[in-house]
Amino acid sequence: MCMIGAVATTGTTTETTGTPAKAGRERTGIAFLLAQLGSYAAERFGEQASALDFTRPQAGLLRLIGREPGQSQQAVARRLGTPPSRLVALVDGLEQRGLVERRRNPGDRRNYALHLTAAGEQAMADLSRVAADHDAAISAPLTEAERTELSRLLAKLAAAHGLLPGVHPGYRHLAADDTRPSPPGGD
Repeated sequence: MCMIGAVATTGTTTETTGTPAKAGRERTGIAFLLAQLGSYAAERFGEQASALDFTRPQAGLLRLIGREPGQSQQAVARRLGTPPSRLVALVDGLEQRGLVERRRNPGDRRNYALHLTAAGEQAMADLSRVAADHDAAISAPLTEAERTELSRLLAKLAAAHGLLPGVHPGYRHLAADDTRPSPPGGD
């Protein structure tokens, strides 16, 4: 017996873990719960970022440039796992808004290094406040100790699956429409 988001049980133990379960009952799988909560969290953050006139990919790129300034567009594209052509459109949009600037790389004049402008630093501060509030709201039902443990366990799972810290895997599938600001109230 298999249901979406559930793990089938046989007798009194689950097939995947061997832990006790009531006969005929199913427990929701960890992967499903992660996907469910991840989708919910991403949508809520997208709504909040949209209120600041950012798409989720723009917010993530601004965050990466702020944390690791001076990288070339090619290096950023590789780190995000996105095609360089898609990254160029994202950077162009942020540059047109005065949030990011391309500077000649003194070590390689063929490349441009990406940096936040003063306005970009302010936008990043605003996005950071939104992200912190969002994180607090999502994890509100947990104690501080539970938050710490959950964060540790999720980081362990992410690392075991080769996910880069701070880089959303969605950049690999970035569509051209993701480079433009979201309409208010949508994503």
